[in-house]
Order: sequence, then C-alpha cells, then structure tokens
Amino acid sequence: MLAQGAIDRFDAMKPLPQTPMNVDEYLAWSEANPGRYELVQGKVYAMAAERARRARTRVAVFDALRSAVRGAGVGCEAMPDGMTVRIDAHTAYEPDALIYCGPRIGPDAIEVKNPVIVVEVLSSSTRRIDASEKLIGYFQVPSIHHYLMVDPDRRTVVHHRRAGDRIDTAFIQDGSLRLDPPGLELSIPALFEEP
Repeated sequence: MLAQGAIDRFDAMKPLPQTPMNVDEYLAWSEANPGRYELVQGKVYAMAAERARRARTRVAVFDALRSAVRGAGVGCEAMPDGMTVRIDAHTAYEPDALIYCGPRIGPDAIEVKNPVIVVEVLSSSTRRIDASEKLIGYFQVPSIHHYLMVDPDRRTVVHHRRAGDRIDTAFIQDGSLRLDPPGLELSIPALFEEP
C-alpha cells in the first residue's frame, strides 16, 4: 500500500501531451512541467532516470568543458544539462552539456540558440538514438561544429566534427582533443574523473 505522500506525487504527475507541438509550444509547456523532456517530431518524450555512473560522468563532462573554456580565455560559456537546443520547428533536444560563444544568454533563458559544441553521455537506453537521430539532428544546426558522444562504460569519446560539407568522426580514449572552433583543448581523462 502506498503512503499518502507517494499517492500525492502520482496525482501531481501530469501525462505527456498527446497533441503535437512546435518548439515554442513545447518550451512554454516544459516551463510549467518540471522534469527532463525532449521534443521529437512534435511529440514530447520524458527522459528516463539514470544510473550513478552516467550522472557522475555528466558532472565530470561539464566540469571539463568549463575548465577548457576558462583555460582558453575564449568568449564562450559551458552549460550543463537542462538547456534546450532547437533542431527544427518540431524537434528540440536537451544535451547533457554544451558550449556556446558570444553574448551571455539571459538568466531566464531555457534555450541556447547558437551552441558550438554539444555533448551526450551515452547509456544503454539512449546509445542508438544518440548515434543516429541526434547525430543527424545536431548537424542540422549551423552553429554546431562538434558533437561529442561520451561512453562512460568504454571510457571512449566519439568526436563528430563538421568539416565543410562532411562530418569527420574520431574515437578517442586518452590525451587531449582540440575543439576548433572555438579554440579549446579538452582533456579526455577529465571527462571520466568522478567529481
């Protein structure tokens, strides 16, 4: 039998909208509905709970990105998960971390309009989507030059980089990675250090 507090939490959970949305409608809806969601082709999807290893890796990734930005002294900012990246009119993703450059976004912003680097930390439930749909989607955004897929189980980074009309891919397990633009040197081991 569930305690009254648990029942209240279930009653407070709202079902995902059944009517297709565009990104602007989704952003308004998501502000009123706490949790992590993504919009894919007009449909809202709740993001699954995560394991401790993945959560720790997300924190390490953000810390490493922020450190790389500070070390390079570039006019960019690293952001943790929670910020939305608009892919097209009906799709918006929430990467695990990102870097954007230029003027600082406002304190109430929930969308980053010009990310340069996006990062997804892989899990068994998201690996296929991150390597296919999101790979294609992220590179539809003209400002994105780097998409990093960080695999905490294999301690490997898959680096997808815009190279003119094509996307180059490299698998990296050690050393550092040059991310240009914006001109950062990212330590690969730092992505896997537990905070």
